[in-house]
Amino acid sequence: MHAEVTAVIPARDAAATLETCLDSLLVILVRPGSGLARILVVDDGSRDGTAAIARSRGVEVLQSGGRGAGAARNAGIAAASTELVWFVDADCVAFPDALDHLRPHLADPGVAAAGGTYAIAPEATLLERLIHEEIQVRHDRMPEEVDFLATFDVLYRRNVLDAVGGFDERYLKGQDADLAFRVVEAGHRLRFDRRSRVRHHHADRLRRYLKVQRQQGYWRVALHLEHPGRGGNAYSGPLDHLQPFVAAAFVPSLLAIAWLPWGAVLPATMLLVLVLMQLPMTGSMVRRGGWSMAWFEPLGTIRAVWRAAGLAQGVLDRMLRRGAIATGGIPA
Repeated sequence: MHAEVTAVIPARDAAATLETCLDSLLVILVRPGSGLARILVVDDGSRDGTAAIARSRGVEVLQSGGRGAGAARNAGIAAASTELVWFVDADCVAFPDALDHLRPHLADPGVAAAGGTYAIAPEATLLERLIHEEIQVRHDRMPEEVDFLATFDVLYRRNVLDAVGGFDERYLKGQDADLAFRVVEAGHRLRFDRRSRVRHHHADRLRRYLKVQRQQGYWRVALHLEHPGRGGNAYSGPLDHLQPFVAAAFVPSLLAIAWLPWGAVLPATMLLVLVLMQLPMTGSMVRRGGWSMAWFEPLGTIRAVWRAAGLAQGVLDRMLRRGAIATGGIPA
């Protein structure tokens, strides 16, 4: 008999997607033998009808005071009454068998968590499909035993979460990577099962997507410093982590145009390198999703520049000891 599960959904201004998310989980809740015993929505300071929608579905609602998704998930962990905790994002719709594929992995006492993958709606925009196909290429390469699991669809052993101190609430992005790294560093194992799927609403506006990427670059500074040697993992490799540094070097290289007679060569070379770094992923996406995926080439290049902007700000804030990124993580 597998242990029972509490589903925890952190939600902030999630009224547009929460209803379908909860409906998918309620289908699992009422199915005999699913193992899902309880659903908790943690309202993280919403200004819309998030809490009302959850209550209309008969779901318990907790409050986490607008302190971010990490604090919301920690509030859910503290309130969970089961051995296992299933994190699902408020903009995801779980397939009926999503949990069925994760629970068996945790029958192995050495496995601390198991996570799944995304599906996408057929009416998705080009930007959404580009984001989705990149993720799918990465997930297709992931083995069963991994060192990284994202929190959109992941089942954790609660006692392991307690032992490592839960989510580091400083991280506004990358908190799932930080948690996974700490769990692995504590000697536990993680499993990835692509049969477990949730349909996800990806960013459908370029500005919104790039804003998130800038935040990812910012918090990647903390990940690199606090988890040395993690320049590559089961999801992303060294080439991915190198791109923001190349992009960061491209911007100051533009000054060479004014200083040197051949100055345009340097920024042109840097830009060419950055473009070439997109080719392996673009090629894989085209083979998987068709020629429309070639648009990833410019998207990936632009994204690297925005991540570089976040990276530069993160380095500066760390050096000046400003904000949450200045501190060194959860106290031992």
